[in-house]
Amino acid sequence: MAGQRDCTKEQLKRWQEQRGSQGNNWLPGAFGYFEVTHDITKYCKAKIFEHIGKRTPLAIRFSTVAGESGSADTVRDPRGFAMKFYTEDGNWDLVGNNTPIFFIRDAMLFPSFIHTQKRNPQTHLKDPDMVWDFWSLRPESLHQVSFLFSDRGIPDGFRHMNGYGSHTFKLVNASGQAVYCKFHAKTDQGIKNLPVDEAERLASKDPDYGLRDLYNAIANGNCPSWSFYIQVMTFEQAERFPFNPFDVTKVWPHKDYPLNPVGKMVLNRNPVNYFAEVEQMAFDPSNMPPGIEPSPDKMLQGRLFSYPDTHRHRLGPNYLAIPVNCPYRARVANYQRDGFMCVSDNQGGAPNYYPNSFTGPEDQPDLKETRILFSGDVTRFNSASEDNVSQVRDFYTKVLKEDERQRLCENIAGHLKDAQMFIQKKAVKNFTDVHSDYGTRIQALLDKHNAQSKKGHVHTYTQTSSHTVAKEKAHL
Repeated sequence: MAGQRDCTKEQLKRWQEQRGSQGNNWLPGAFGYFEVTHDITKYCKAKIFEHIGKRTPLAIRFSTVAGESGSADTVRDPRGFAMKFYTEDGNWDLVGNNTPIFFIRDAMLFPSFIHTQKRNPQTHLKDPDMVWDFWSLRPESLHQVSFLFSDRGIPDGFRHMNGYGSHTFKLVNASGQAVYCKFHAKTDQGIKNLPVDEAERLASKDPDYGLRDLYNAIANGNCPSWSFYIQVMTFEQAERFPFNPFDVTKVWPHKDYPLNPVGKMVLNRNPVNYFAEVEQMAFDPSNMPPGIEPSPDKMLQGRLFSYPDTHRHRLGPNYLAIPVNCPYRARVANYQRDGFMCVSDNQGGAPNYYPNSFTGPEDQPDLKETRILFSGDVTRFNSASEDNVSQVRDFYTKVLKEDERQRLCENIAGHLKDAQMFIQKKAVKNFTDVHSDYGTRIQALLDKHNAQSKKGHVHTYTQTSSHTVAKEKAHL
């Protein structure tokens, strides 16, 4: 029998194929520029930020998670918000969402999470059992689930939602001093969300509502923009932080780590050809120019290698030579050669090995990543039992108004009602852990749904006597 180490290695090898075949539903993309409005050179040496007024070419692609190509733009689903900045030091890909948080904090769970959002392998239908079974077994998902089923779970197109880098990153200045940071893009059009009834009507009448809205706005000169901010945390502050500052299921409180204005993103050009400029666009979180680096965020670390692997699987080994992905403002010199669909000069006769005594590129010590200090034991552990409720409780009691809380609970119950009863109970237990009122409201709504429900909903997954208990299942 294969041990945990072997299973983990196999998961890593299979990840790229799973992402390639079950990735996002790409929707609209557009082009424009990023302009610096405030000086942050004390934090970051990246050339994109080097002076106020500097403009850098930009591409953004939006997406959904659970939908397939052609599915309605107005479904309740997180929206991908992927940004590509074409800088002189190479492309910077900030691959985020319209939420500052995510469902999981461990990258190894990502393929399984995506499976739950797609289709049942037997019925080929979306399956509430899969969705809620996974969420109930991973309580760190409570924060994102609460955000998703709130009013912001159905944004009114793509112009009226925010974008977030979500992960924690590092910024490094010209003196080599580093800080941690988070990136925020706040819509200048104002937040607008669709009521459930209107979203359902549009899904039937105009499933391409969001794509049409963005394309027409740009074509008519009503160019959308987002104000760009950073939150900054020193290494010393990170040591004293009350929870893991690299946990993507949590936010940094703005009262302690305020938003610092940086610049503005403007989309002013639609694609000339959708396939060439949007479908073929590839975003790699590992594409970071000097001055921007990854943090120990486990989800980010997993994405650093999974996304390039996915693009090699989807677009081929030379996907970075495709014009929309090419770092055209930088001179490329490396030891990467060959591969099918090589359409460049393949770097001619330059040496293809390192080190060499000839004209090949050499080490650039000034581009070396900054040091980071670790202490303690390094091992694989299950983080499901960390504090998963404090920030969700604040969201429920302090951020949402009474009418918003009621709609949140109605939206959750309306989806959870189609899951099996034992899954409903697990989920309600998690919501009750957040706040008794949260769980009580959802249970009362479920009771009404269950009393009125008609038999006929088929569940392909059933519990057996050998079914592993939920607590053990959570220890993946």
